[in-house]
Amino acid sequence: MTNKLKYGVSTWLWQSPFTTESISLFSKIKAMGFDVVEIPVENPELIDAKVVGNALIEHNLKPTVCGVFGPTKDLTHDDVSVHETCFRYVEKCFELCNAWNVDFVAGPMYSAVGKARMISSEERKREWELAVSNLGKVCEIAQDFGTSIALEPLNRFESDMVNTAEDVMRLVNDINHDKAKVLLDGFHMTIEEKNIRDAINTVGNKLIHVQVSENHRGIPGSGLTPWLDFKKGLEDVNFKGAMVIESFTPEIKELAGAVCIWKDLAESQDGFATEGLQFLKETFNKA
Repeated sequence: MTNKLKYGVSTWLWQSPFTTESISLFSKIKAMGFDVVEIPVENPELIDAKVVGNALIEHNLKPTVCGVFGPTKDLTHDDVSVHETCFRYVEKCFELCNAWNVDFVAGPMYSAVGKARMISSEERKREWELAVSNLGKVCEIAQDFGTSIALEPLNRFESDMVNTAEDVMRLVNDINHDKAKVLLDGFHMTIEEKNIRDAINTVGNKLIHVQVSENHRGIPGSGLTPWLDFKKGLEDVNFKGAMVIESFTPEIKELAGAVCIWKDLAESQDGFATEGLQFLKETFNKA
């Protein structure tokens, strides 16, 4: 039930990329009242798994791992060498999972973020089949590491492949591997879904991770998201994973540009985190 929810926050709210030095955020994140810290792995070479692992233990934070998939890590690329780069990258992410006792890598790993085009039905079918085939290979790698993947639908401006719960379940069913699971992100859902509760039920027990911000990427509770429907949906499927606040600092221009954040979404990033957490606990911990 939702009263078992663990609450987390992505380090992207403050920094990009995550490096070993980013552990300086952990004491603040713990003091704010979070149980979980989400670590986006932009470059695994910048992360000392042991140092980060010790800091996680010191601050009693449970990590989650989010993969980052740009043009150089695109499983639907025409060039198979790009697929190989992606396979090697996800292996490094799974190694971090093993080091930190995390049981999945989350993210939109079926294609490159921002790949949103008008293409022919034949090309779309070809790319879909590539994604299914290559994600099957990723699931085999995940199985070797004792982990899973959590596939994330993105809104139509960030992906032309998987936008809804229905889309991601079609993908999971086509992959047909028990290591293929689902992440749902409330921001994307408010753009693409007709009903958030129905969308969560569409995914059902495949849902192992949730990310949230508002429909405008701002502080949870400050926008149009139907949070009661969200809560009921998670209760329907008996969700027991983590709910992680994911938004981005406008201070990191490259990242802010990639997600189209052109202005401050809160008076401070710390305020974003603390106000968001307070709202989530008040909403989802109610009987």
